Amino acid sequence: MIVPLSRRALLAGGAGAVTAAACAPARRPPTELVVYKTPTCGCCTAWVNHMRGAGFDVRINELPDLRSIRGAHGVPDTLASCHTAVVGGYVLEGHVPAGDARRLLAERPQAVGLTVPGMPPGAPGMETPDGQGGPYETLLILRGGGTRVFARHG
Repeated sequence: MIVPLSRRALLAGGAGAVTAAACAPARRPPTELVVYKTPTCGCCTAWVNHMRGAGFDVRINELPDLRSIRGAHGVPDTLASCHTAVVGGYVLEGHVPAGDARRLLAERPQAVGLTVPGMPPGAPGMETPDGQGGPYETLLILRGGGTRVFARHG
């Protein structure tokens, strides 16, 4: 036997569904970060500590050379730094700030990932004893190898 629902019952049910959806836990961005670094790099370890401090679950793979990892993840040599990481299907090359990585994971742009080319003073893991650092940029690596500025720091 089918019981017809009143308009009021339908509206109440719809409001309940909306409330349930609004109260459901938000889909959290991935936090597992796989880092590729050389065994002797101290600034890489400092960056890993920065990412752990920001809540990322870090797994480290030490390799004697990272060129093949960068190539496999679409990072051109011109954008290389001292370590490469992978999180949520994106690559993080170099001293990318945790906040930039979180923004990348939240926005999910059509891109390879982020890079902070080189090793700029003041970037996470590259802090100077006097706390000073120059300005630097985090670049979005586009599919096809191009870049655009994702964030400016300092």
